Amino acid sequence: MKKSIFLLLFVLSFTITLMAQGYKVGDKAQDFELMNIDGKTVSMADYPDAKGFIVIFTCNHCPYSVAYEGRKIALAKKFESLGYPVIAINPNDSTIVPQDSFSNMVKRAAEKDFPYPYLLDADQTVFQQYGATRTPHVFLLNKESSDLIVRYIGAIDNNYENAKKASEHYVEAAIEALLQGQNPDPEFTKAIGCSIKIKKS
Repeated sequence: MKKSIFLLLFVLSFTITLMAQGYKVGDKAQDFELMNIDGKTVSMADYPDAKGFIVIFTCNHCPYSVAYEGRKIALAKKFESLGYPVIAINPNDSTIVPQDSFSNMVKRAAEKDFPYPYLLDADQTVFQQYGATRTPHVFLLNKESSDLIVRYIGAIDNNYENAKKASEHYVEAAIEALLQGQNPDPEFTKAIGCSIKIKKS
């Protein structure tokens, strides 16, 4: 009896640990339904013709996210027509960082004319499900049959300070590989940015 209880607790602990780690390349991603800046909910099911998605966990206040705003916009404009739209998600708790409040998200999106949805992960479940740890943090998903498979995780490129000096454009290269029926290389890089601000319990 004790051995069975111990085994059950071990399995539960292992499962919880895996969930806390989030997705890895090759995992099947789950859809989500989050509030967009226009007050409507958005999910990936709203894009039936998409070949995949560029899911970016980002925010208003982080200087890394701000530095990448132009590049996020460029990704959306370049790849949405090719089947890979950008979906931006703010995972931060605005009681810790007021600049990341929903009203400020609406304001920032209007100022920069974001050509993509900017969603609020209000209960902070989606970023934990994905395993995002930084802003920005990219998860490139590829539609395979009826599943969304994670094919790249990490940074947008290798120079957050200056887009013109970036020598490796990871997300662009990963999508180009997928469009050619190949696997991205690299398929994982370290996300560089601000830590996600988690609501205190």
